[in-house]
Amino acid sequence: MAEVVSNPQSATANDTLEEKKAETTDGFHLVIDALKLNDIHTIFGLVGIPITDLARLAQAEGMRFIGFRHEQHAGNAAAIAGYMTKKPGICLTVSAPGFLNGLTALANATTNCFPMILISGSSEREIVDLQQGDYEEMDQLNAAKPYAKAAYRVLHAEDIGVGIARAIRAAVSGRPGGVYLDLPAKLLAQTIDAVKAQQSLIKVVDAAPSQLPAPDSVKRAIDVLKGAKRPLILLGKGAAYAQADAEIRAFVEKSGIPYLPMSMAKGLLPDTHEQSASAARSFVLQEADVVVLIGARLNWLLSHGKGKTWGAAPKKFVQIDISPTEIDSNVAIAAPVIGDIGSCVSALLTEIQSGGFTKPSVEWTGAITERKSKNLAKMAATLEQNPSPMNFHSALRAIRDVLKTRPDINVVNEGANTLDYARSIIDMYEPRKRFDSGTWGIMGIGMGFAIGAAVTSGKPVVAIEGDSAFGFSGMELETICRYDLPVVTIVFNNNGVYRGTDVNPTGGKDVAPTVFVKGARYDKMIEAFGGVGFNAETPAQLTKALLEGIASGKPTLINAVIDEAAGTESGRLTNLNPQSAAMKK
Repeated sequence: MAEVVSNPQSATANDTLEEKKAETTDGFHLVIDALKLNDIHTIFGLVGIPITDLARLAQAEGMRFIGFRHEQHAGNAAAIAGYMTKKPGICLTVSAPGFLNGLTALANATTNCFPMILISGSSEREIVDLQQGDYEEMDQLNAAKPYAKAAYRVLHAEDIGVGIARAIRAAVSGRPGGVYLDLPAKLLAQTIDAVKAQQSLIKVVDAAPSQLPAPDSVKRAIDVLKGAKRPLILLGKGAAYAQADAEIRAFVEKSGIPYLPMSMAKGLLPDTHEQSASAARSFVLQEADVVVLIGARLNWLLSHGKGKTWGAAPKKFVQIDISPTEIDSNVAIAAPVIGDIGSCVSALLTEIQSGGFTKPSVEWTGAITERKSKNLAKMAATLEQNPSPMNFHSALRAIRDVLKTRPDINVVNEGANTLDYARSIIDMYEPRKRFDSGTWGIMGIGMGFAIGAAVTSGKPVVAIEGDSAFGFSGMELETICRYDLPVVTIVFNNNGVYRGTDVNPTGGKDVAPTVFVKGARYDKMIEAFGGVGFNAETPAQLTKALLEGIASGKPTLINAVIDEAAGTESGRLTNLNPQSAAMKK
């Protein structure tokens, strides 16, 4: 056999080719490097053309990719991760329909002021602009603009670093929100000199700098408070997002002013705190003469600051907000304090401690305590009842008693009646542990928020779901099982939307619009994916199942069978359905 002799010239050429390859990188790697440089190590998304390889490479480079069954829920997970960490959560989607699915979550993040970046692959600009009919052709950038805080498109690999830096800064600075980043397929495959590529990356410095309030605005606010006879502090989820927990607690306690938390601000101070006015909500809103808004907006959740919710007593508002344009959005604000919440609250606290400030009168605080005691006693009597089948109160009593022993657990809550009752019954003891439908009041956030909270915190999650609300994202049970997340989902099953007792007035075969399959066994769904299912028909069974689910740390679903006649239409929002409201008169 003839001896094979290598060709030195060929070997040299191969070596040169390998060196050239080593000297270049591509758009895929630049996106990953830019995210990692900015301490972002988790991506939520759903793969497909043209971003599958980006997800694969991200995982290969040590990032965590959490793959979902629907982009909307991946976006919700990214949004709640942003809320919990003050760093933008990342959602990665395919083009066109995938982008549109993610856009729903992006719009919700923007409305709720959650920092999130939706990154979507897209068709090539030259084809889209001439409307030549590309695969999943869509002008995604312009479609996103009305629903995002900012939207950017990157066309050249050397601009990826700038694009991601701008997206991060836009998402977290000032009032946080959702940002869209458009990455055409051609961009990801572009190659660039490796040294130039690294030099093009940007580590964002001081993305959300402190914004100190003007001293005269602080003085004005204190003067308004000094003139108050019945002051009230109202905490919004912006106060929880700020992570100025110590400053806010000190301000509440040093001032002695009663406070009322919005639902996602629950736990900023324990709901059992003596100054909490939650159990006298209607009373304090109607009777207060000065209200300090901290990270809360006078939107529909607060009846826009006017009307019968607020009573006949004249009101003066002190509003702390990062955005000047929020002031006077519904009613006149007597003392706007513009800046980041931590700085503003600290400045108010300093003024209070400097002297000349008197705590609220015993007449005011005593009246609140008296009203709280009456309402709590009334609620306790309701919760002590044990009807068969269970109703919302008896089931939530069982859940409340378990969660009281585990203040570290994250609670996700959505539905109509399920949301309304749980918000009032289940106490929170730590900040940023309660996640619900928020400012938009939408359904479908449940499993996305649960997954995002579990991945971000590493702590157990209990998701308390109405059966209708659960239906929006129930397929993500497979995602929960696939990643073996410590999520216990409780489905309040009363056979329908609001209740399962409606009938078709025509007597036809079709069921009424609000009715589901009778006796559905949602627990069997999670068993199909390898999780643990329980069927609970009594508070005792619900307690046992919840304790076992939390202790196991395994994906668990409890089908909590509720009286199908329990519940009212739209929960407390019946007036928003004009036909139903008219029928009830």
